[in-house]
Amino acid sequence: MSNFLGEFDCKLDAKGRMMIPVGLKKQLPEAVNEGLVINRGFEKHLVIYTRKEWNKIVEDLSKLNQYEKKTREFIRYFTRGASELSLDSAGRVLLPKSLLEYAGINADVVLSCQFNKIEVWAEEAYNAQLDNEPENFANLAEEVMGSAGRGNDE
Repeated sequence: MSNFLGEFDCKLDAKGRMMIPVGLKKQLPEAVNEGLVINRGFEKHLVIYTRKEWNKIVEDLSKLNQYEKKTREFIRYFTRGASELSLDSAGRVLLPKSLLEYAGINADVVLSCQFNKIEVWAEEAYNAQLDNEPENFANLAEEVMGSAGRGNDE
């Protein structure tokens, strides 16, 4: 599994192309050969996966019971708009217009690495989300991670 690190500010050009930052590009050596996949996120943002990670997701989805309506709907909504991205010779990717519209992205973008994926946010939306940080982050950490069987990391 890929494990991406970092947060990067980017700008889209008039054609919707984004230069992959050098620090991130170093973490994506297979992207040149295998390509990337971009998709809608659960919130109003986009998500970039390596082709290898996307294939794992598709494999998991294919194991779900497609005779169940909820499953079909989930698969349909989850994969809606999924598109391949290729790096051009200048290290840019062209982001699909329909996905940019979905996420409300115009020019200023934040790439936020999250384990095996890269979230793509409109800068304003990203900052607004982080402005809603819970007052007591320690309580949230305890709720989410408290039963994860980890010891005291402090």
